Amino acid sequence: MNHFSFKEFIALISVFFFAAFITYGSRSMRLYSNEAIKVSEPVDLYLYERTGLAELTELLDSLEVEYDKDELNWAGQTLRWRVYSPGRYHIDESISYSDFFSKLARGLQDPVRVTILPGIDMDRLSRNLSLQLRADSLSFREIFNDSSSVAVELGLTAEELFSRMLPNTYEHFWTSEPEQIIRRVHREFNSAVSDNFSQEIEANSLNLDEIITLASIVEWEARDNEEKPRISGLYLNRLDRGMMLQADPTVVYALGERRRLLFADYELDHPYNTYQFRGLPPGPITNPALSSIRAVLFPEQHDYLYMVATPEGSHRFSRTFQEHQAASEEWRRWLREQVRIGRERELEESQ
Repeated sequence: MNHFSFKEFIALISVFFFAAFITYGSRSMRLYSNEAIKVSEPVDLYLYERTGLAELTELLDSLEVEYDKDELNWAGQTLRWRVYSPGRYHIDESISYSDFFSKLARGLQDPVRVTILPGIDMDRLSRNLSLQLRADSLSFREIFNDSSSVAVELGLTAEELFSRMLPNTYEHFWTSEPEQIIRRVHREFNSAVSDNFSQEIEANSLNLDEIITLASIVEWEARDNEEKPRISGLYLNRLDRGMMLQADPTVVYALGERRRLLFADYELDHPYNTYQFRGLPPGPITNPALSSIRAVLFPEQHDYLYMVATPEGSHRFSRTFQEHQAASEEWRRWLREQVRIGRERELEESQ
């Protein structure tokens, strides 16, 4: 019977450990190599719910990602990261299996930039938020209700809560609940407006709700930020003199649709129609930008009481009704000329 010598035994053991070391090293290299999953340009991976390994590979196949499917499955099983949390995961460079699976399984998602635009309505804001986040538009729309838990908690009406959706770009996690988003934006409003301008608000003849209401009208009226303090000063002059505000945006809001106003529209019996009811409307008509709120807190000091649109998209301001009538007639002549030009163009195209 052959027997191994001690040297042969040592040699066999050495070969065994060397092979094991090579195998372990190879496995480790494959698991921890930063070139395991490659991207030529940044991609976003969205997981709508808890996702298994098989579903994950299907999602990766739909992206511009280079990887080995069999090796990915082997790595997931080996590392025991087999279920992945919902979220948005940004991959901007090649990554190892270990880092990739750890990030998804632990739910270390990357935030998204959420933009809230000024001068919109509740429905449009809800739609925009749903396009940028996982929650649907109805979930957001339900919050802008007088009886919603958020509105009740904050002691605000639906219009007041919506008007405090301060236009800006915020970072949120894609899976954030709608209530979290709205509360976060409301806190930003308090910080940027209520706290930052506390002394100016305290000294103002209007309370905060009235300031926001007037700012919402200025927001809708002005195309140019530089014109906002002048428009604000004009409306404040009318309020100080006990005149009707006569702000066209309030009529548009009362009608419920944005279009050119007709003479009959100004007769609409609606509490928001400032051609029929004196003073500010019952609440804000949109969410004003910070520049519009500042315009109300720091209005331009002047004697203007009237304004009319100009072809350039700005306004012509007047101190007397006679001046305003002349400016309005110029505006109407310009509109009639545009209608005439449009009809001639349609006639030429039809021939």
